[in-house]
Amino acid sequence: MRAVLSAVTFLPVLGAALIFILPRRGEGLVKVTALATSLVTFAVSVPLFTRFDASLADYQFVEQVAWMPTLGVSYHLGVDGISLLLVLLTTFLMPLVLLSSWHSIERRWKEFAITMLLLETGMLGVFVALDLFLFYIFWEAMLIPMYLIIGIWGGPNRVYAAVKFVLYTLFGSLLMLVAILALYFLHGAATGAYTFDLPVLARYVLPAGRAQNLMFLAFALAFAIKVPMWPFHTWLPDAHTEAPTPGSVILAGVLLKMGTYGFLRFCLPLFPQATMTFAPWMFALAVIGIIYGAWVSTVQADMKKLVAYSSVSHLGFVVLGLFTLNPQGMVGAIIQMVNHGLSTGALFLIVGMLYERRHTRLIADYGGLWSVVPALSVFFLIVTFSSIGLPGLNGFVGEFLILVGAFQVHRPAAVLATTGIIFAAVYLLWMYQRVIFGEVTHEENRRLPDLSLREWVILVPVVVFIVWIGVYPVAFTGKTEASVQALITQVETKAAASTAMASR
Repeated sequence: MRAVLSAVTFLPVLGAALIFILPRRGEGLVKVTALATSLVTFAVSVPLFTRFDASLADYQFVEQVAWMPTLGVSYHLGVDGISLLLVLLTTFLMPLVLLSSWHSIERRWKEFAITMLLLETGMLGVFVALDLFLFYIFWEAMLIPMYLIIGIWGGPNRVYAAVKFVLYTLFGSLLMLVAILALYFLHGAATGAYTFDLPVLARYVLPAGRAQNLMFLAFALAFAIKVPMWPFHTWLPDAHTEAPTPGSVILAGVLLKMGTYGFLRFCLPLFPQATMTFAPWMFALAVIGIIYGAWVSTVQADMKKLVAYSSVSHLGFVVLGLFTLNPQGMVGAIIQMVNHGLSTGALFLIVGMLYERRHTRLIADYGGLWSVVPALSVFFLIVTFSSIGLPGLNGFVGEFLILVGAFQVHRPAAVLATTGIIFAAVYLLWMYQRVIFGEVTHEENRRLPDLSLREWVILVPVVVFIVWIGVYPVAFTGKTEASVQALITQVETKAAASTAMASR
């Protein structure tokens, strides 16, 4: 199992290089090569899950090599219970996304395949990097492929959406870079060791005060934009609406989780006192996002825009869970990241399948599809129930744990957040009713084909995990508990030490 993380992270780059030398005329070979690369990457990543020791809180499958030793930069990779499931989510979704692109991407398939595989490496690198310099490289490198996916293969306003996405993310990232350098120099001045190594920096106790607060805010802004939290969410509906279906699935399924993951991996252990100071504000923004996202989703006429705004609401629950700083809320937040990737990713896949058939995403252009495409309607119903949080499906597990954790910390916020579940039922079931039930009012809808074999292959694995997590969540939550408990202990211990240093 040596170098397994490097293999998982960089196999997509090798696949992209192979596709680059393939002739442009052989589009079928390009598609098969891209799909095979993503499947091999997923297969190589599975042992990370099966051989992961859930009783250990430490990083596992660690690789560390000196890269620029005079600057304290190393090639340092590892996973723990916080990042493991996100790595698996990324490698699981990518083959399904490429398969969904088979007919929906009609031009430049070779360039599209290369871009998607490079994007996969960037996303995986963010989740496994344990050196702040290396993390920042992956964080920024991921922007370029996503910009191209939206800007080249997107809708009519694709350039505007792509530029807006990059500018928002880049603004937050540059402030985070300043905070990374400040932490690097502060640690070096205090200890004599200049390093970007995360485990080393996480042991350093930064005195409570303005410096810690400002660095927390710089990191938090970068992550809040990526989530996106209210009021930093305005790039998301444009990006989702203009992106092609594969881009929307990856954006919702994986990219948004990089923000919530960043809070867990960096803000909490590096700036514990600031985390506690700003936790009530994060609670407030999360609750506003939950309710605002739900209300705006309710009035959308475009299915894709409705699902996009629902992400603002659902990821508000994740942020709420992260800042409870208790095991129930944080484990719930981690599993809800995975749940959102599966449920919302599947919603975008199904909306994309409907768009391929009718070339419209307007809810009013549908109706009566249950009798026309019954198999697609059943999958749509399961995924809708999953997104609502129906007991027995994955969404219920995450939201329940988050609310249990939130009730222990801030009962009014938890009560307000609970209304988000009710609103989710309103906008999702109302959308489903208008699209699937009733009479067929448009003649074009009477001739729609039901699911093809390729579409069955895409949706069945997602639904299997939706039900598996809903029925037996301990198979997944059990992997995270030791790491979460260790993080909580670290935050509390360092916060007390940080306060003590500041009061001297």
